[in-house]
Amino acid sequence: MGKVGNAVETLGDYLRQQREGAQLSLRQLAEQAGVSNPYLSQIERGLRRPSAQVLQQLAKALRISAEQLYVRAGIVSLEEGIGGAVELAILADPVLTERQKQSLLDVYASFLALNGTTTQPKE
Repeated sequence: MGKVGNAVETLGDYLRQQREGAQLSLRQLAEQAGVSNPYLSQIERGLRRPSAQVLQQLAKALRISAEQLYVRAGIVSLEEGIGGAVELAILADPVLTERQKQSLLDVYASFLALNGTTTQPKE
């Protein structure tokens, strides 16, 4: 199985650093976040792309900002003038399923691309 992307590999490295900084074993973090040990291991090695929900659970267990993980995973962009608040609002909505959230994020990203990746209104 190959790596799924640089953003995820960076995310995995970041998660490992945070886990080690919190002095948690892989098994302890997996248990606290409510995910399986093998799944967390695959995330750390860059073999799996976690959902926004899993990132929230990991952030809570590590006592860090979920937004940091969203940025590391490439879900949210911090580029000037591009999204951010909209993406975070979608991800934070407790009523939407993970699939619905991803669909909305995909549609939003396509609109940004169509408009030249800017949220500023065109004149």
